[in-house]
Amino acid sequence: MEDLPLLSRTSIVVTALRGGSSSEVAPRRRSRLHVPPSIAASSGSWRLLKRFLRPLPGRVFSAAAASSWSPFRDRTTRIKEPRSKLKMTIREGEAVAADVTAGDMIFEPILEEGVFRFDCSANDRDAAFPSISFVDSKDRDMLITSHHVPSYIPTYQCLFGQQIVKLELPAGTSFYGTGEVSGQLERTGKRVFTWNTDAWGYGPGTTSLYQSHPWVLAVLPSGESLGILADTTRRCEIDLRNQSKVQFTALSSYPVITFGPFASPGAVLTSLSHAIGTVFMPPKWSLGYHQCRWSYESDNRVREITSTFREKKIPCDVVWMDIDYMDGFRCFTFDKDRFSDPKSLVDSLHQDGFKAIWMLDPGIKREEGYFVFDSGAKSDVWIKAADGTPFVGEVWPGPCVFPDFTQSKVRHWWAQLVHNFVSNGVDGIWNDMNEPAVFKSVTKTMPESNIHRGDDELGGVQNHSHYHNVYGMLMARSTYEGMKSANENKRPFVLTRAGFVGSQRYAATWTGDNLSNWDHLHMSISMVLQLGLSGQPLSGPDIGGFAGNATPKLFGRWMGIGAMFPFCRGHSEMDTNDHEPWSFGEECEEVCRLALKRRYRFLPHIYTLFYMAHKMGTLVASPTFFADPKDPRLRTLENSFLLGPLLVCASSMPHQESNDLQHVLPKGIWLSFDFDDAHRDLPVLFLQGGSIIPLGPPHQHVGEATLSDDLTLLVALNEHGTAKGILFEDDGDGYKYLEGEYLLTHYIAERESSLVTIRVHTEEGSWKRPKRRLHVMLLLGGGAMVDAWGMDGDTIQITLPSEDEVSKMVAGSEKKYNARLETCKCIPDVEEISSHKGVELSRTPIELKSGEWIAKVVPWIGGRIISMEHVPSVDPLYHSTLRKVGVDLMISKA
Repeated sequence: MEDLPLLSRTSIVVTALRGGSSSEVAPRRRSRLHVPPSIAASSGSWRLLKRFLRPLPGRVFSAAAASSWSPFRDRTTRIKEPRSKLKMTIREGEAVAADVTAGDMIFEPILEEGVFRFDCSANDRDAAFPSISFVDSKDRDMLITSHHVPSYIPTYQCLFGQQIVKLELPAGTSFYGTGEVSGQLERTGKRVFTWNTDAWGYGPGTTSLYQSHPWVLAVLPSGESLGILADTTRRCEIDLRNQSKVQFTALSSYPVITFGPFASPGAVLTSLSHAIGTVFMPPKWSLGYHQCRWSYESDNRVREITSTFREKKIPCDVVWMDIDYMDGFRCFTFDKDRFSDPKSLVDSLHQDGFKAIWMLDPGIKREEGYFVFDSGAKSDVWIKAADGTPFVGEVWPGPCVFPDFTQSKVRHWWAQLVHNFVSNGVDGIWNDMNEPAVFKSVTKTMPESNIHRGDDELGGVQNHSHYHNVYGMLMARSTYEGMKSANENKRPFVLTRAGFVGSQRYAATWTGDNLSNWDHLHMSISMVLQLGLSGQPLSGPDIGGFAGNATPKLFGRWMGIGAMFPFCRGHSEMDTNDHEPWSFGEECEEVCRLALKRRYRFLPHIYTLFYMAHKMGTLVASPTFFADPKDPRLRTLENSFLLGPLLVCASSMPHQESNDLQHVLPKGIWLSFDFDDAHRDLPVLFLQGGSIIPLGPPHQHVGEATLSDDLTLLVALNEHGTAKGILFEDDGDGYKYLEGEYLLTHYIAERESSLVTIRVHTEEGSWKRPKRRLHVMLLLGGGAMVDAWGMDGDTIQITLPSEDEVSKMVAGSEKKYNARLETCKCIPDVEEISSHKGVELSRTPIELKSGEWIAKVVPWIGGRIISMEHVPSVDPLYHSTLRKVGVDLMISKA
């Protein structure tokens, strides 16, 4: 049953008695449905009919909801049974009745002004599971005093064991969010299924990726915005195919939380962060460039890679070790030949300014004598199969068991393993395969009938279908807590592939196993933005593409854009060509060097953005329309984005360079600039009028920076002749900033006549201002600027040139810019590089049908089925049944 689609799993429910009593909630209308006979199939702990079949005369078919046997039924905490009690008796050819409830949802104010919780009924409110997305589940249940009422009230239908929630918004509303999704930025016309899936080689039509965020950000025609969260961990359909209408469908019962409408989409996300938390404060080194590959086969190869970065003067802070560093893919071990002394390796990396990040998967090899397996078996930490024995699934090491992270004792057990593992010099941990992915399974995960013995505050004992979407988040939480306990003076850095609403509290993420092609380069911008719009600001793609061989131009262009993403990492698959920045010829190498030097110049600004995101729930990277949510021109832009007031405009098309783009700019003042590094394959940069952003030297790694480094302020005045900006500084690691040991400076610029004054406006924190030079660069437009030097903390004044002088400076700057474009070494166009066999296969997927799903897949590669696109399909009769119910409901309400 694991492969059935959301609705068809309970398509046989004919009489749904809410709360076990038909009188408990009076149905709005009883619909007469003709239901063909069906066959029974078991799903988790409930017996359901799997699919409609043609009638056979003279046959009587019946089914009743019955709890399947579980070895844990005698526990105090039991599996929570579905809200709807199912009954039916079907005679061949007989029209039978289905009880369907529908109406407006009831609401209560929670959390803060403008936030409302909606439920189908008071009984449904009581039946809802605890919230895992909220920082504190009690906040979702605690009413506040408010005299406001919601601007928009969802309606619901409860039928066939499903709760369908609909919300209709004004015409012209634009939709965003829905978490980690491929395809377009504006989501109208799209449908997503939240079911964490190992989706190697996904495409724009893939409906389930690695993470689940049942969340929609709606931007109304006025620019006001509303957030809608379906707070359920179960498989959920988010249907945005109808203009200005949102629909969620998941198993009953779950609440819907709305945030707003507020004045802007940013205000909605700030309010959301008060519920689900903000991003963890990353160590500053994690915002540098990361180099990764599956896999660097030995410690010697790792040293060769890192030394080449330094020799070629290409900035880099982190090197990653994929799964092959392990002894036979056993987690928490090291290969005795290829990585014989990890501590010595890490010590040498640290001396060269590199951090080391190592992978840990959830699949633990089932092997007596392997200390992790023995410890876990002794402590009884494994997920159970339906028969009560530890579930065994095939992953990289072979037969594996899986920790049940829904239990606090298991999270503590894992955290202790991580604590000990960090002593090898581990700077960060990469949690992969934690959807959880399982080989040799059409569903690519474990059976939904598996049993988790979860903590009561998470939902208690449940089958896997309940906890599947939060498994990766709970693993990341355990890893984060283990790293933190190992060294309280260091901030953990965890990267997770799977996640859920709230994962940003513990881990960064990336957009999974993408492909080395231009479509995936283009999609990577929207995917990073959607994650930010769903509460996860620390993300980025595998620069250059994970699967397949990038061409030099594709890799260089991707690095130019990726160097401006919140998380910046290059990564590639085994059996592909080398994908380090110097692997594509000297022209591409130079573009990568320029791109990464840009990133390191911007690190003071990026680090400040993360501090604000951590403290206030603001975004790091945001869509261009955030500059003016009322402007419909900006709502579908996919080749530009904002880093605070910094606008990045890039070309993601192979035969169109950045300087060829017709840049669509928000209204107001936007001044272009560069660092004398303009290149056809690098993005074009603009600073919004009224803004000041801090810049630093382009160091080779974060550890080179000192407080005495020159500080640069880039200034763009608005129409009123003013500008403002902030700079956050602390140790770059640890938690002393929580005790006030930091410096937060607010700079302002003010123009009076032809004199512009730049000074410190206010400052916070106990740090004394470092003694350092301050360089102010005042943008004039067209790339022209005037500058002045002084000491940080002093008042600096700049006299503006006359209009004629400015015109000459702009003309000279444009001439210099064009000359640089003409003389820079362009990356040559190269025919598409042949890929290894696996990627060739991925271009010709085959179609498999299983139950009510159609999955486009390619054959076995590396021991796993590779999914390309999921196309949910339901029997036409079932669709007609739903339409019949919908028609009758509309008639009854009329």
